[in-house]
Amino acid sequence: MGAKELDVVITVIAVILVIMLWIMLYDSNRFVVRHYPLRDQRIKKSVKAVVLADLHNKRYGKENERLLQAIDEIGPDMILIAGDMLTAKPKATLDVAVGFLTELAKKYPVYYGNGNHEHRLKLYPENYGDMAGRYEEALTKIGIHRLVNEHKDLPEYGIRIYGSEIDRLYYKRFGIQPMDPEYLPGILGQPSEEYFNILIAHDPDYFPKYADWGADLVLSGHVHGGMVRVPFWGKGVVSPNVRLFPKYDGGEFTIGKSRMLLSRGLGMHTIPIRLFNPGEILEVELMPDEGK
Repeated sequence: MGAKELDVVITVIAVILVIMLWIMLYDSNRFVVRHYPLRDQRIKKSVKAVVLADLHNKRYGKENERLLQAIDEIGPDMILIAGDMLTAKPKATLDVAVGFLTELAKKYPVYYGNGNHEHRLKLYPENYGDMAGRYEEALTKIGIHRLVNEHKDLPEYGIRIYGSEIDRLYYKRFGIQPMDPEYLPGILGQPSEEYFNILIAHDPDYFPKYADWGADLVLSGHVHGGMVRVPFWGKGVVSPNVRLFPKYDGGEFTIGKSRMLLSRGLGMHTIPIRLFNPGEILEVELMPDEGK
């Protein structure tokens, strides 16, 4: 290869890198809204929910005003949180998550299922001090409905919302830990036959277990869409468990009668990268199935 050809190759590579950097910065500071309609004969009245996950202290504008405006434009009946609104980091601020949730709770009922970061605060006080207690106190004060291996019935809608908090064992890296079939019934009890069962379960790897348990709709996060998505193919590259091209990376999945909506999240941590992978809000519209 001659000097001119080498110069051309170097120039092309430099241009590609600049474009990729621009896309990364762009995608890391924007979000999209994805709409999912769902019908079931047990749902008594239509309800619209906004699902949020993995904010990780990210700000979209001052005091998250862009995010709040987008939610207001959707006009949901409730907010469902699928975990990791903050980042478990010693002495990190709680103000971003608490401030954002405070504004949400002024307008909407908020049902909050923990992610691994909220769980970690409780497990390791030697690292995080009183962060778990202060966060819990703040959310209780503003009226957030915490669902930590418990449920909330919404009889007017025919819906029961569960929030699961699974053991840290199931978040280990480099693989998926086996889960005993009796584990979920042990921490959640048995799902309702009368209600449409929504399970907030932060880790999507166990969707087959959630389906076996009896979840009608699973709401998950954790994977951040794989951080980088392959253009045209649309697959996420890596999961937080350090596995390449995870099966459950983002979007909608079905097993039998169970559906999972997997949020690609809103924020980042540790490796602050989003490429071809903007943050997202899920707009979930649950409606009666009048055909049955």
